[in-house]
Amino acid sequence: MDMDERKLRILQAIIDDYILTGIPVGSRTISKKYDMGLSSATIRNEMSDLEELGYLDQPHVSAGRIPSTKAYRLYVDTLMRNGRIQSDTADSIRALFQGRISQMEDVIDHAAQVISSLTNYTAVVLSPKGVQPRLETIQLVPIGQGMALVVIVTDSGIIRDNVIRVGREMDQDTLYNISRALTGELRGKTLTEVCALMPNLIERMRENNEVLEGIYGCLSSDQQSGRRTHMAVGGTSNMLAYPEYNDMDKARNFLSLMETRDKLAEIIQGNGEMAFTVRIGPETGVPEMSDCSIVTATYSTRGGQQGTIGVIGPTRMRYSRVLGILIAMGHELTDLFSGDGDSRSMKGGTL
Repeated sequence: MDMDERKLRILQAIIDDYILTGIPVGSRTISKKYDMGLSSATIRNEMSDLEELGYLDQPHVSAGRIPSTKAYRLYVDTLMRNGRIQSDTADSIRALFQGRISQMEDVIDHAAQVISSLTNYTAVVLSPKGVQPRLETIQLVPIGQGMALVVIVTDSGIIRDNVIRVGREMDQDTLYNISRALTGELRGKTLTEVCALMPNLIERMRENNEVLEGIYGCLSSDQQSGRRTHMAVGGTSNMLAYPEYNDMDKARNFLSLMETRDKLAEIIQGNGEMAFTVRIGPETGVPEMSDCSIVTATYSTRGGQQGTIGVIGPTRMRYSRVLGILIAMGHELTDLFSGDGDSRSMKGGTL
């Protein structure tokens, strides 16, 4: 039995309707709502064939049909091949990031909230991992009597700022000269290498001990935090609004998984080397997510590090909209962390 054009049209109508309503779809619904020029009897026969082919399931004998995992996979693959991804959200996402947020953790947290609010699903955003960022500049800015702001800029576009104590005699010119000397010595080195060199620099520049000790403390803190992957989760409770999670045991298992951060990060990063992935139902490999789909995309920093953004929703999620939002967000985060305003296009990936 072949999957001809008519069956494809009917299957797409069933999936579109079920995504919208969450109610099993019958032949009369398709006949009335979708102008196909086919009778209910013809549609009913085609739906029986689609069920035999494994694209439809019938939850109850008297009920209509619902799409299977196989149907969603065909649907998503067709969306990608035909370019039917909604991407009208780029401007709204960019507007939500007006006024650059300098701390990477703040950007990650904000991105998770933006994605969850735009999709009404659960969003997970992971900070980049891989190559350590390399130092570009250290700047010291006087902010008051005996105090200075240390601004540490890396090649990944990440900015850290901390307040440290300095000697009362430290004027703006002195702080500038220290900044210039340190930047000249340390530019291009990873934070691990910088921290290893700092004790020697402190010994050589004894007259500025207090300042250098303060900077060393900031760099050590950044080095430790840079080794950890920061993860933000937004809209965890959004899933409970869908009928699929009216079952208390199912809802409890899902919420428990959301609290297991290491496991969640592992799931989201499962195919992190690809530009985007869509895993549907059992394809997730996680029993607690057998009724979920996970859509992920990647973004990059100027230093070549790669992070992951993902959406977790019911298998009947609005795939086109979710893919469009994640791709737009990936470009926006790449812009933010590249530091030069040029978005790196996301390389084509497999689904």
